[in-house]
Amino acid sequence: MSLHDDAVLVLKGYGDQPELRRTYLEHLDTHPDGMWKACEAGHLTASALVVDPERGRVLLTLHRKLGMWLQMGGHCEPGDATVERAALREAAEESGIAGLELLAGGPVRLDRHAIPAPCHWHLDVQYVALAPSDAVEAISDESLDLRWFGYDEVADVADASVVRLVDAARAAL
Repeated sequence: MSLHDDAVLVLKGYGDQPELRRTYLEHLDTHPDGMWKACEAGHLTASALVVDPERGRVLLTLHRKLGMWLQMGGHCEPGDATVERAALREAAEESGIAGLELLAGGPVRLDRHAIPAPCHWHLDVQYVALAPSDAVEAISDESLDLRWFGYDEVADVADASVVRLVDAARAAL
């Protein structure tokens, strides 16, 4: 099964945000290359909010290019067999944490956001990654900083899309 096919199955099984889910599915139906950065009409991305539920906190990265506190995530790569694995790979690469596990049940949110040309849209499929109790983070080249924030602190540092993701993660936990 291709990554494109996997994404279609994941989205068909996702029960929330029906209009946005339909937009994602229409995009994939119209753009066979819709999983890849080269698709200028937009492409799916995969992200994961790293959560330490025992301590009531999330790990955010200060994105090097955007200068914003965000969850871990990014572009799918040819070696990604599934959208879920792409999200987990991105979370591990950007957090430096070994032993992350995605919360069962699939994605917790979808988030479509504009990006600079030549591409126009990221259609992000968002998961929750559970950090092991002994997690030690390490800043990647894509980040200016990496920091744990209590659930209630996120609204003070991040935009509304990240706050919505934290809310969805907490509800899923």
